[in-house]
Amino acid sequence: MTKTPITLQELRQRIYRKAKSEPTHRFWGLFTHITKMTTLHEAYQQARKNNGAPGIDGKSFADIELEGVIPFLTGIQEELQAGIYRPQSNRKVEIPKANGKMRTLQIPCIRDRVVQGALKLILEAIFEADFCPNSYGFRPKRSPHQALAEVRRSILRRMTIIIDVDLSRYFDTIRHNILLEKIAKRVQDPQVMHLVKQVIKAAGKIGVPQGGPFSPLAANIYLNEVDWTFDAIRRKTAEGNYEAVNYHRFAD
Repeated sequence: MTKTPITLQELRQRIYRKAKSEPTHRFWGLFTHITKMTTLHEAYQQARKNNGAPGIDGKSFADIELEGVIPFLTGIQEELQAGIYRPQSNRKVEIPKANGKMRTLQIPCIRDRVVQGALKLILEAIFEADFCPNSYGFRPKRSPHQALAEVRRSILRRMTIIIDVDLSRYFDTIRHNILLEKIAKRVQDPQVMHLVKQVIKAAGKIGVPQGGPFSPLAANIYLNEVDWTFDAIRRKTAEGNYEAVNYHRFAD
C-alpha cells in the first residue's frame, strides 16, 4: 500500500501543532523538508508574486522562466543537498524614507530568495506557535491595521496615554549570535542552523538584509521575548490597583 505524501500546507500545520503543544521541543530533520521540490516551488511562487528586481547576478524572473523553472529549482536543490550552496552578495539599493532620510535595502538574487523563502516556510510554522498575540508585524493573516484597531479599542476603554516607540534601523542592528541562539532553542538540525548562518552572514557581520524573505521572520524571533515581557506587564496591570497597560507591535 502506497502512502500518500502530505502537502506542504499539511506539513506546516503538523509542525505548528507540535510546536504549540510542546513549547520546549527542539525540531530536527527539517532540512529535508526545506529542500523538497514542493517547498522550493512554493518559495519561488511567493518570490514571483512579489516580482522584485534582480539581484547582483542580474537574473530576472523572465530569464529564469525562459530557461525553465524546474531546472532552476533542481539546481538549487542539488546544491543544498550536496552542501555546496553559497549565497551571493546582496545588491544594495537606497530608497527615500518619509522623513527624508535614506533606507538601504539589500536585495538577494532570485536563487537566494528561493532558499530564504523555503527556510522561512518551514521555520515559520515553528515560531508562529511561539509568537505573542500582540505582535502584528510580518506575520500571516496579521497587519498594522489590526494593531491600530486594538489601539482604538484601548482608547474606547479610556486608555488615553499612548507611548509610540520606533526602533531605528532595527534590521541593521540584529546581532547574529543572539539570533542564532534564539533559533537554536527550537531547532536541533545542524544543516538548518548552517543555512540560517549563511543567509544572515550575507548581509555582513551584523544585521539581516532588509529585503530578503527570511529577514522579517528573523526580526520577529529576535523581539519575541520583548513582546512577551510587555504582555506580562499587560496581564499584571489588568488586575488590582494598577494603571492598565496594553502593548501592540507592528511593522511598516
